[in-house]
Amino acid sequence: VQLQASGGGHVQPGGSVRLSCVVSGGILSYYSISWFRQFPGTEREVVSCISPAITWHADSVKGRFTISTDSAKSTVYLRMNGLKSEDTAVYYCAVHKPTQNCPRTQYAYDYWGQGTQVTVSS
Repeated sequence: VQLQASGGGHVQPGGSVRLSCVVSGGILSYYSISWFRQFPGTEREVVSCISPAITWHADSVKGRFTISTDSAKSTVYLRMNGLKSEDTAVYYCAVHKPTQNCPRTQYAYDYWGQGTQVTVSS
């Protein structure tokens, strides 16, 4: 399984960005797929996850971020609205194959896309 993330950039507070993650070499609908973010000097934290069984968002982004999939394009999206400076981070997509339970820890994920930087500032 290979993942290719894109869509980061610089945005002003209150703005929006959509991240994309193309998944190849596997079947999107079988897996738990998450977006993580990483602040300098910290471990990656899960932001949102989607599987056939679950759609989940962290409390810090609930109501602002939306995760979705397009199976025809084998792509997972993270729509980020109402961005705040504290959302500035490197964002990663990741696949957990064994279950559809959307694990919350980075250590449960075996496949990662390259990070994409999102910077929120005026």
